[in-house]
Amino acid sequence: MRVVVPFAPERPKTRLAPVLDEAERAAFARAMLDDTLSALSTLDRERRVSVEPLVLSTAPLDCDAAVVVDDRPLTDAVNDRLPASDSDDPVAVVMADLSLATPDALERLFEPDADVVIAPGRGGGTNALVVRHPDFRVDYHGASVRDHREIVRDAELSLAEVDSFRLATDVDEPADLVEVLLHGTGGAAAWLREAGFSVVTADGRVDIERNSG
Repeated sequence: MRVVVPFAPERPKTRLAPVLDEAERAAFARAMLDDTLSALSTLDRERRVSVEPLVLSTAPLDCDAAVVVDDRPLTDAVNDRLPASDSDDPVAVVMADLSLATPDALERLFEPDADVVIAPGRGGGTNALVVRHPDFRVDYHGASVRDHREIVRDAELSLAEVDSFRLATDVDEPADLVEVLLHGTGGAAAWLREAGFSVVTADGRVDIERNSG
């Protein structure tokens, strides 16, 4: 199965600006990408699920996976890589900021035999999907998971949804860093700790703090 991992290395994760400067955001985004690719490669190696990761980057990038540069909007760039005919292989799209993704979670994404498989993200996004039918095309604007369900219905395709905490947890806001620190075991969690971040609890709530020393 071909797996497309979209990644934008220029000015990534701008909503993390309150806690990370531009250079830090770039380094952290790269750490999350490496975590995602590592989970995919482990799945391929340990479970004998054949995956071919392709990083769809908006700028040249040096990484272990194959890289194709495409600076068009995400929807257009991804749609050009989805199946165009019934004879084409299935294509998965896995977002690059799923640093909590594990081989087990990804295997659940690849298991259903539906025309389209969706792993919803928190807040209405689509964090990962598998497309087996050429009549489906993505639309990442707004509440994309709602739009993708409607596209599936309109095309009279079969749909499976994967309810997975690890695939639903993408990292866009400072509050999302709590999940990486609590549940992450890869490079992104290590990067945050090395940068001085830790989890704190106050008034029954969990938050992050950064040691300025």
